[in-house]
Amino acid sequence: MKNSTKFKPTLKLPHVIALYIGAVLGSGILILPGLVAEVSGPASLLAWGLMAVVVVPMALTIGLLSAEHPNVGGVSHFVSKAFNPHIGSLIGWFFLMSVVVGAPVLALTGAGYLTTALGLNDIYRLFIAIAILSAGLLTNYYGMKITGQLQIAVVLTTIAVLVATIAASMSNIKPANFMPFMPYGWLSVGQAATILFWCFIGWEAVSHISEEFENPKKEAILGALIAAVVISAIYFMTAFVVVGTHSYGPNISDVSLIYIIKTYFGQYGALMAGFAALFICIAPAIAYIGATSRLAYSLSINGYAPKPLSRLSKYNTPLGGLYFLAICFTILLMIFSSRLVSLSTLIQIPNATFILTYLGGCAAGIILLKDNTFGVIISFISLILTGIIFLFLNWTLLYPIIITLIWLLFMFKSKKIKFQNIFQKISR
Repeated sequence: MKNSTKFKPTLKLPHVIALYIGAVLGSGILILPGLVAEVSGPASLLAWGLMAVVVVPMALTIGLLSAEHPNVGGVSHFVSKAFNPHIGSLIGWFFLMSVVVGAPVLALTGAGYLTTALGLNDIYRLFIAIAILSAGLLTNYYGMKITGQLQIAVVLTTIAVLVATIAASMSNIKPANFMPFMPYGWLSVGQAATILFWCFIGWEAVSHISEEFENPKKEAILGALIAAVVISAIYFMTAFVVVGTHSYGPNISDVSLIYIIKTYFGQYGALMAGFAALFICIAPAIAYIGATSRLAYSLSINGYAPKPLSRLSKYNTPLGGLYFLAICFTILLMIFSSRLVSLSTLIQIPNATFILTYLGGCAAGIILLKDNTFGVIISFISLILTGIIFLFLNWTLLYPIIITLIWLLFMFKSKKIKFQNIFQKISR
């Protein structure tokens, strides 16, 4: 794919770290600490610890690729260079259409926590979700430098709330809550680790912004490492206080973090809980919208997506991609409002496409980092681990199949491929 020079490098290391943390530290922390504790008891801490180790090769694989091949195409660009542009563009479509669904789900999750905390009804939930998505669209419209600065503020606020919650809970931790440690056996720990995979994705999103790092070779790797340590520490300590205070069980497992905040911050707890959820969901929304709009631009200028997606704003930002996302977000919110599809179903839809994006990136790492033995090893480890997760997918595989069919129709129409040589093109 073409190496775009449209976007200026304006992001320093603090911006990069904030973008990484914001992309990865998402709504999972609101829901999963209690749910996995219910699945495997106190032994869920082993699953959190395992994923804290697993996340390092995942983060480093994307960081190394971003350092060596910075491009707005991100993982799509890596796959294009490692294999061929056709496969790279399909991976790009997978990621693009993952965010089309994932971002509204993220916004609705954060909005749901805020409305519950404040005792508001579902109409407010919809308006708050619109506000979250609008914040992501507007900040990215005005440029990545402003986006990076806002992301630092959002991430710092999120971390401050989480650290305060952990600190306030420590005095209420009881050793008895850790016994029996493994009530459901080792298998339950493996099941919990599989669920927790979703708390640690997001590294691929920042790869689409790597062209705008001032010093990609340093910032992509160092930023990913620092972010991985911070995220892992916050996740583990949050899970530790959930287990230690036994803030899980019937009716509270899926809101365990909010339950703790309400319990230990008195009358202001509900308000703090709601706004904590809001900030936790705004950060990844900003990161993913920025990444996806740039990917749309990259695919378009290379002829793998409709031409209007390559349009830029007066601020030299990917206006076409932002318009596309705004339209898709509107459609998804309308579907949710009509109650045709539940939020629990929407949450599952992009699972397979996210995993296929990671598989593509890890496979590309093995090829592109061949001169770096360490890079090849961690890419291979990430590929194996992601492949294991892929085996647990179910009906969500239908979504990438549908995307592939639409991609093929576009490829035929744009004459990128012809029917008689499609298999030859894809297998090269």
